[in-house]
Order: sequence, then C-alpha cells, then structure tokens
Amino acid sequence: MPRTQFVVRYDFRAPGASPAQRQELYGRSLEQAAYADEAGFDALMLSEHHASDDGYLPSPVPVAAAMAAVTERLPITISALLVNFYDPLRLAEELAVLDHLSKGRVSHTIGLGYRREEYALFDRPWSTRGADLEARIQTLLAAWTGEELTYEGRRVRVLPTPYSQPHPVLFYGGGTVAAARRAGRLGLHFQPQHGDPVLKDAYEQACREAGRAPGFTLLAPPGPANVFCSEDPAVFWERHGHHLLADATAYQEWHGDAASYVVDTSRTVEEMQAAGVYVVLEPDDLVERCRSGEIALVTAHPACGGLPAEPSWESLRLIGDRVMPALASRDGR
Repeated sequence: MPRTQFVVRYDFRAPGASPAQRQELYGRSLEQAAYADEAGFDALMLSEHHASDDGYLPSPVPVAAAMAAVTERLPITISALLVNFYDPLRLAEELAVLDHLSKGRVSHTIGLGYRREEYALFDRPWSTRGADLEARIQTLLAAWTGEELTYEGRRVRVLPTPYSQPHPVLFYGGGTVAAARRAGRLGLHFQPQHGDPVLKDAYEQACREAGRAPGFTLLAPPGPANVFCSEDPAVFWERHGHHLLADATAYQEWHGDAASYVVDTSRTVEEMQAAGVYVVLEPDDLVERCRSGEIALVTAHPACGGLPAEPSWESLRLIGDRVMPALASRDGR
C-alpha cells in the first residue's frame, strides 16, 4: 500500500484579523515551514485568490520565496497560480528567479479562476478568459527558452532562463473536460479539482492528439480535505471549530454547485463534525486511519480560518512528531 502523503497548506484566510494578527499568521507560517522541512513533510502548498474580505493570499510568489529561504528540501507548490492576472513577461522573470532561489523546488498549478470579482479587479475580460490564459501560458513557455519572441508586436527576450530545464514544473488545474483538454494541448501536467476518472481520460487523449506522451495526473484521493490533530478533539471543536466553519462557508459561497475538492455545505460546527470534510483526530486515531488506507493524504491547514497559534502548532506538531514517526516505524523507514 502506498504510504500516506503529508502536505501543509496555507491560504491565510482570516476573517476579521487585525494587521498585527495577520502579520503573526505570515510570520508563523515561515516558522512552521522550517519545522515541516525538518520533520519530513512531503510538500508545502500555497493558494491564490483576490478581492477577498478575509485576506485570502493574493501574492503567493513572494511567500513561496520566503518559504524556500527557510527550508532546504521541501517541495513547494502554488496551487493555483492565476496567470490571467499577471503580465506574462514579468511573471516569467519572477518565476525564473524563484526557480533559482529554490533550486527548482517550487512547482505551479495554473488556474483559470472562477470568480468574476477577480477579473473585474484587474480589468480582465471574462468572456475570453480561456483563450487569454492559453496565450499567456504559451508566452511563458516561449520566454523561458531565453530566445527572442514576438509579444504584442515587439521583439523581446526574457532572462535569466530558469534553473529547471526546460522550465519549472507546471500543472494545469480545473474540474472540467475543457480544462483537461487544455492541459494536454499545452503540454502541461494535470491536477483536477476532484477525482473523476473521466478527466484523466480526457487529458491523456488530448496529449496523444497533440503528439506527446501524457504527463502526470494528480487525482485527489478519497478522504477528508483538511486534517487537524489534537489530544482532545472535542475541546478543539468547541474552542476553534468556528475558524474551520468560516473557511468552509467562504469556499461554499464561492463555489456554489461547482465541483471542488473542498465541498462542505455545513452551517454549524456540529454539522461539520458529522460531514467529515474537515476532521480533528487524536494522534493514534489518525495513525490507524492512515494505516488502513482510509486517509491517503493528510492535508494540514495550520492557519485555517485564522486559527490561533496554540492549536495551530499543537496540530502540526502532533502530526509531525507523533503520527509521521509512528507510520514510518511500522513501514520500516
């Protein structure tokens, strides 16, 4: 049986946080990134959204650079990078520099974006967003060759070229057949928002039609979307469940009926506990669920909904200090 993967995710969504509280979340995330690197977690994940009242992370690239600076081996992924809101030449430069700073440890899942508010913020057209994104991706790929290219009628050249060759690892994300086909057509790997095998088939078919072998498809495994660990889950839910509920409610308001990996329509903390999309487990319970295969991916979310420092650190350290060593010992690692 494949071993459980352990990921630490940040989006910095914290409704009602003061500037000082928000700074503490960012500062804490760097300390926790260094801890996750040392403890043996498998990846750090950053997300991007804009025009969000709760402070959702709008600038993942500098955060990825900061995390790369305090880690040595841990892969970092930006998922998703909303490329339509960037100048592609400037983005090519920034990602190339980040690739050097991290020695190729930062990968990117490119996303189209699904909120009209974000397109309005940057004065980007909604109706042509798919074609616009494809054009920007093609510009990125051409820019990273280091050769001259024509962009908006000008001959330009972007340097330096990336550390990774031919470019940083790129996935395309989305929950539709159109997204799967776009990933295959552009020669990117594919990370669908949910585990429907139809999407993988559509991606692989598009790759073959484009004359290339299919890349990687990262299908989300079954199990909870967010995992927290506590010596007393009932107390955790009582004291901090409202942070998890705020996170789930905000995502539901954005997604509506659209397919997504995080789907929790709960309106109360009690409903959340029963739904099982966000789970709070004792260390031994989490170990057993991982060993049984019930949980194949543990996504820790230490700043979920502005979660305070004490329960945030408790959850992360219980996973890193108790759960992961217990699983490694049984597996002989």
